[in-house]
This record gives sequence, structure tokens and C-alpha cells, in this order.
Amino acid sequence: MSSEETLVRQAIDGNQIAFTQLYDEHFDKIYRYIYFRVNGQAEAEDLTQEVFIKALEALGSYKWRGVPFASWLFRIAHNQVIDYLRKQAKEKRTTLDEATAVGDGDPVVMTEQKLEIEELTVALKNLPLAQQEVISLRFIAGLPIAEVAKALGKSEGTVKALQYNATMSLRKILFGKWNG
Repeated sequence: MSSEETLVRQAIDGNQIAFTQLYDEHFDKIYRYIYFRVNGQAEAEDLTQEVFIKALEALGSYKWRGVPFASWLFRIAHNQVIDYLRKQAKEKRTTLDEATAVGDGDPVVMTEQKLEIEELTVALKNLPLAQQEVISLRFIAGLPIAEVAKALGKSEGTVKALQYNATMSLRKILFGKWNG
């Protein structure tokens, strides 16, 4: 039995320390995935908390089937993001850009990084939804192909194809403007 499986079983049995450890191990990846999907810090924090609340509420129904716990969390996160985006589309409201926090880093470097992230975010939004999901899970959340496949309910071959097509499309979008 893996250490993660042991933790999950303990959390299912009501061990709060075990669930806290699972939370700590997976929070950053879930947050990064959501942040790039909703492009807002406050929204990403709220949605990430909702993911873990839903996970805690549904933990009793979780069955260990050799699938990483992270895959189950990412499926919950995916559903939260979809619900959020649908709600946003219905409300059709615009959000203000968040104020940049004062940091210790070089302001020029921080500005360049922010512009690169914004450019990548815009480019990602030009991809089909399935490609956006794969890129977000693979490169933003840092999941291996097998876990992405399980989280999205797709075969590894499909995930590889989506990743390849997405990276080629992003390359054309991001670098085509300078070469064409």
C-alpha cells in the first residue's frame, strides 16, 4: 500500500491530520491549474478552497482504485472551473485587473514575466477546450501524461495527441507573429 493510499484511507476514516497532509501536498498544483483557467488570484483561491471542501464532503464515497488521488482532485477542479466559467458567461461581467503586489524582485523582470504570462493566457484561450485542459494539467499543474489521462477520462494516446496539437498551435500563435 502506497503512502498516499494510506493517507487517503486515514482521511476517509476521519483523520483530519491525514486530510490536511493531502491538502498540503496537492494545493499548489490545483491552485496553479485553476489560476490559469480563470486568470484571477482571488477567484483561483476561492475555487481551490471549494475543490477541497467538495473533496472533503465526498471523501466517504471515494474508492481507491490505483488511480492517484490527484486525478480525483483535478476532476473536481475541472468541474469547478467549468461551473465558474459558465456562471461568468451568464453574468457577462468584466473583472478589473488585480493590482500587482509590491515584491522584492526587479520590477522590470516582474513586468516582463507578467506580460509573458498574459500573452500565454491569451494564446491558450485560442485553443480548443480539450487542448487547454491538457496544457493546463501537463505544464501548469505539472502532472504526468498518465495522470492527465485519468483526470480527464481520456486515453494516454489522446492526451499526447492533444498536447502535440496544442503545442504546435501555441508555437504558431506565439512565434508566428514574429516570423510571419
